[in-house]
Amino acid sequence: MTVDDESEGGAPEPPTYPTPHHEVDHTAEPSDDPLAIRLEQLILGADRRYTPFQAARTAGVSMELASRFWRAMGFADIGQAKALTEADVLALRRLAGLVEAGLLSEPMAVQVARSTGQTTARLAEWQIDSFLEGLTEPPEPGMTRTEVTYPLVELLLPELEEFLIYVWRRQLAAATGRVLVQAADDEEMVDRRLAVGFADLVGFTRLTRRLEEEELGELVEAFETTCADLVAAHGGRLIKTLGDEVLYAADDAGTAAEIALRLIETLSHDETMPALRVGIAFGTVTTRMGDVFGTTVNLASRLTSIAPKDAVLVDGALAEELSRTGEAPVSETEAAEEAARAEKEGRQSATYRFALQPMWQRPVRGLGVVEPWLLTRRPT
Repeated sequence: MTVDDESEGGAPEPPTYPTPHHEVDHTAEPSDDPLAIRLEQLILGADRRYTPFQAARTAGVSMELASRFWRAMGFADIGQAKALTEADVLALRRLAGLVEAGLLSEPMAVQVARSTGQTTARLAEWQIDSFLEGLTEPPEPGMTRTEVTYPLVELLLPELEEFLIYVWRRQLAAATGRVLVQAADDEEMVDRRLAVGFADLVGFTRLTRRLEEEELGELVEAFETTCADLVAAHGGRLIKTLGDEVLYAADDAGTAAEIALRLIETLSHDETMPALRVGIAFGTVTTRMGDVFGTTVNLASRLTSIAPKDAVLVDGALAEELSRTGEAPVSETEAAEEAARAEKEGRQSATYRFALQPMWQRPVRGLGVVEPWLLTRRPT
């Protein structure tokens, strides 16, 4: 659907479109605060020129599709306020152009807008809440925060932009390599076999009632930072953080197991941290917009909830995979007997990274009866 051209009598009134997926049109008028406008112009690099209707028309996109793109990116409805710029028009053209060229379907283009919007929204919120707030403390008495903010943003903006593009390209290259190397067919591009781990702080709800907000924030930040660093350093991927819980994935069982034990070992030596418990499951996982879904993910979450303090529980599939790859013995008894024979014969016995101890079978809500295994590091 396209917008009609202007008639000789002047520009037509913009048509009214129903708000997709909402019964109520939630509008948000842009700020008229002079400093806010100056900062917006600095960051966007352009002045406000268009209403949403005018931007859609200039981009050659229907108002309905433009609204879907804007909402997918996380931007509020603004009625017919003149708040959009040339960059907004260009973004609409690019998305619509990808659809017209057949490179993306319309639903996929909306998904691209949504995933990009959600990721960058969180990044922007963090930068403002944690980064800029600390840097814009007035350096001298009598100065206001607003007087410091503008020149600081002016200096940081190009550097942060370049760094964001660099990190995105690096992450894109890594993700593309992983998927293309491992995917044997088209189905594996979406449904893949992965090891999925949850790490959860024990007693976090009680802590929220005992600690001051600032102390709680510092604890959560330290937990997330430590987990993110360890997951990345040992070859995993941090999927998301949920305050007292992190979700990570790895392409192989050994990597996931190593990360879990490193998390326990590192955080148990930090007196400020509560106890940690980790659950890992191995199997088919559906990936979408950077997240993971499916029975394997649910099982990892359930294992975490029943794991002892400062311990790692894994499912039977991950235990079997560790044994198959030679990273854990199939039987501790057989491993001990083999080690004794090797010592007697003067040869080197097999070495294993991990030890697995079967636990009592138990019913797990929604998943039936499972047999968890306690994962530990094998003494060297």
